[in-house]
Amino acid sequence: MERILRDKKAIVIFLAPAFIIFTLILVVPIIQVIYYSLCDYNALTPPKFVGLSNYVSLFTADDTMRIALKNSIFFMLFSAISQQIFGLVLAVLLTNIKKGRNFFKNIYYLPCVLSSAALGLLWAFMFNPKMGLNQILAVFGIKGPLWLMESSGFIPLPMWVIAFVALWQYLGQTMMLYMAQITGISTELYEASYIDGASRAKTFRYITLPLIKPMFVTTLSLNCIGSLKFFDLVYNMTQGGPNNRTHVLATHLYEQGFKYFKYGYASAISIVLLVMCLIVTLIINKSVKIEDYEM
Repeated sequence: MERILRDKKAIVIFLAPAFIIFTLILVVPIIQVIYYSLCDYNALTPPKFVGLSNYVSLFTADDTMRIALKNSIFFMLFSAISQQIFGLVLAVLLTNIKKGRNFFKNIYYLPCVLSSAALGLLWAFMFNPKMGLNQILAVFGIKGPLWLMESSGFIPLPMWVIAFVALWQYLGQTMMLYMAQITGISTELYEASYIDGASRAKTFRYITLPLIKPMFVTTLSLNCIGSLKFFDLVYNMTQGGPNNRTHVLATHLYEQGFKYFKYGYASAISIVLLVMCLIVTLIINKSVKIEDYEM
């Protein structure tokens, strides 16, 4: 084994297939999209280089882009905060129970493995003003709001509804990741803290929280990046309506590219989305410091 590790030709041979696949699937498409974002391109005619005009139009003449950017940032902040809090709370609670742990784990994780498209249609039916939840409220004499049709407010009601549905669907993923990290902590540390007279609250603060920091970075990155490129629920529940008020970056990209065939313009939106994901990941990795502990 040591001879192979010293053999540079062997290293190249083993790494070459993975490097070629990585380059063809990821690097080449990104370079191609960057080029298209600088072109006027509709797939029917050859790309025409126009420089930064697509980006200028995005931030100066496109009102829907501003709405989509605002909604994506709101969705990222809401998802990151809510999923971290509730996911960690559920993970701690389920880790400390013995009976019914697997049952509750499956209940909370089940929505994660279901189709987002199917769930979007299901919840759109539930929030339809003429059926679903409003019909249940009508039995008690309560007039339900237009859950997916209200367009007023800085963040309209439909965006809050979609955000809570997304929390319900993906909470189990964050919970499972935290449970995996917590169960990996040695029980001897907890036993020693209890012998020294530490309460459960102090044990959680001084033992559990520091030791799950690596998973905190992972889950926070997954939450932020996933929410920035979120598409399925938004498109299936509102399709960006009413009046473009629930568009996010992914739905705006899809509409420009596949509805209006503005592939150059859609490519510019995708680059903005890529840059935002990279910036968020960099901020998370730089702001959260992870200490090494001997266990």
